[in-house]
Amino acid sequence: MGVSMATARTWVERWERQQERYAVDREERFTVIADVVEHAVVGRADPLVLDLGCGPGSLAARLATRLPRAEIVAADMDPVLLELARTHHADAARYVDTVIGADGWIRALALERPLDAAVSTTALHYLSESVLLRTYRSLASLLRPGGVLVNGDHFPPDAAACSELTAHVGRRRSERTGGDAREDWRSWWDAAAQEPELADLLDDRRRRHALHPAGSGGDERITVSRHAALLRRAGFAHVAPVWQFGDSAVLVAVMGGTDRRPAPAKT
Repeated sequence: MGVSMATARTWVERWERQQERYAVDREERFTVIADVVEHAVVGRADPLVLDLGCGPGSLAARLATRLPRAEIVAADMDPVLLELARTHHADAARYVDTVIGADGWIRALALERPLDAAVSTTALHYLSESVLLRTYRSLASLLRPGGVLVNGDHFPPDAAACSELTAHVGRRRSERTGGDAREDWRSWWDAAAQEPELADLLDDRRRRHALHPAGSGGDERITVSRHAALLRRAGFAHVAPVWQFGDSAVLVAVMGGTDRRPAPAKT
């Protein structure tokens, strides 16, 4: 039996509030990511966008509102968050259950044409550097020439001596906006464990995480310059941060080459 709309709404809204505790200026970050995608797909009648680590559909829903003609494919491995997304944001995306970076994850997406953009927010830092490079290479093979990868996440500065400073700036910003007073991630999951409608999904989640532990091998200390180097090795032509506050940043990588797809006819 699926999750009811009322239950999905309750837990998605609580998720939105607790995530504001961790992502500095989270709504602004979402807006910047949408700005980049909007720029990358200008003039395209049916852009195709992939949302990596979509969770309960937070970014996918905002992109669907901003780009109503886009086809959005949203991927995640968490059965609880995916079911919340499918119920609460049913029309925003086609949701895919897959483990990013694992064998066969690209096939699971069932993409029938090149991507115009791939986006992610606070998800890819769970990947180890070797899996991250492999994932970047896979995305480079899926994106059209001129397509973009947009990653909003926590990136420590290249100078280790500055890492405490950037983290402090982010924490102070969160305090000023009330983010530190909100429910935290662990409390959200502890509360969700008491929701009867989520019981079977939580059992499934525990089984999956035993096979794919969250964060196993991940490295949240990969700097922006290291990400840029990995992206260039993967085949991206240009890499640049377009927004930053503390150690929270939006990093954009652009594929080289010329897109020969005909522009849509004017009417």
